[in-house]
Amino acid sequence: MSHFKPHSRLANHEVDWDDPHLQSLLSKTESWKLDNRGAFTAVNVQIHVGWGASTGRHALLVWESDQVMVLETRFLIPQGEQVRVDRIQAGVARVAWATVIEGREGFREEDRKNGIYVHWLHAC
Repeated sequence: MSHFKPHSRLANHEVDWDDPHLQSLLSKTESWKLDNRGAFTAVNVQIHVGWGASTGRHALLVWESDQVMVLETRFLIPQGEQVRVDRIQAGVARVAWATVIEGREGFREEDRKNGIYVHWLHAC
């Protein structure tokens, strides 16, 4: 026996964006600064900025999914820059190439205290 009513308000999947309750909820979330960190075990990596970079720099891979990586660094990487990300995983060297989509100073208190920048990369 199903309790689904095909003509119910939920069945039409329409959103009333002018609903005062929805507007109130959305206004409460405007200041949120989500950055995908905290739900992933951070991994130390070496990054090489630019196609011809020979010297690696320390970074922390703080989130990864499909073709997206989020890195913490102590320096800003320009948007559009090519980055090689090197890491050791289960004793095997793993290399990924990516493009910096966005980079900014971290919003969190510990970010500001430690000079942390957060970068979103798209893997090539």
